Amino acid sequence: MFHSIKSGIKKAATLATVLMTTFTASQAFANDTINFGIIATDAQQNLRQRWEPLLDDLGEALGKPVKAYFAPDYAGIIQAQRFGKVDFAYYGNKAAMEAVDRADAEVFARYIDADGLQGYYSLLIVNAENDSINTLQDVLDQHEKLRLGNGDPNSTSGFLVPNFEAFANNGVSANDFHRNVTASHGANVMAVANNQVDVATNHTMSLVRIEEQNPELFNKLKVVWQSELIPSDVITYRKGLDEELKQKAREFFVAYGDEPQQLENLSLLAWSGFAATDNNQLLPIRQMEAFKKLVEAENNSNLSEKDRTKRMAQYQAEIDQLQTEIDALKG
Repeated sequence: MFHSIKSGIKKAATLATVLMTTFTASQAFANDTINFGIIATDAQQNLRQRWEPLLDDLGEALGKPVKAYFAPDYAGIIQAQRFGKVDFAYYGNKAAMEAVDRADAEVFARYIDADGLQGYYSLLIVNAENDSINTLQDVLDQHEKLRLGNGDPNSTSGFLVPNFEAFANNGVSANDFHRNVTASHGANVMAVANNQVDVATNHTMSLVRIEEQNPELFNKLKVVWQSELIPSDVITYRKGLDEELKQKAREFFVAYGDEPQQLENLSLLAWSGFAATDNNQLLPIRQMEAFKKLVEAENNSNLSEKDRTKRMAQYQAEIDQLQTEIDALKG
């Protein structure tokens, strides 16, 4: 009896040692690999081909392999970064704001496009054969009977900017359209081309790639509105990463594009390099988000006058504080 108990304890201890060894080896392997989060706006194979040369060079600079981690939406990347499954991530400004607030992310670089511009534009697109919609005013005038292809709620160019600049500023909500469908940039392009929606959000970088890779599809699209310049999308890392690793990453991105092969790699993404930046880049985006909430509160008929006034005052105070911070950065 005693012998069998003793034998059982010994076996359990051996099993625990094996499991611990396996876990430690697995953990060490995970720590030796950098995961880079990318939203799957296109087929993963296409994205992988565009990103892999850059990520391979990043891995060489960091001394660790860098693997692409794809998720169908920004929320998936943000959650992955929050729980340590993603170390670096590429975000639009709105998603970066969420990642900074919820996933302990830190902004450190932004891309420079092929023309040297550190920004891009949000767009509203319609089918090229649609003769009744040629301007934003046409969209606003007809919105109640139009099907809208809206973007990911965490997308800057696909959701925040067009819903604020194009719609909220003109007293219209996406929910006021006949139909409001949320989808990725790629899905919205196809929906417009196939007349499944009447108007959809998108951005200039997406259309640049489509024009280069699929001219036939590009010719089916028509831009009817363009936003103000949006600061370029950003690269982030988790704050908890090793400081030396983060420093190497900052140096790598700011210097990348100085060599012909690097420029060729960047051309796959329609970029020419990177510029240093930080979380302060997100202040105008935060202000835009606060203003959108102020407009929503003002137009919310379900709120009492007291609650409406309270919420509007809260959002206005946030807008004013953010403006103070923006002005201070301008000097």
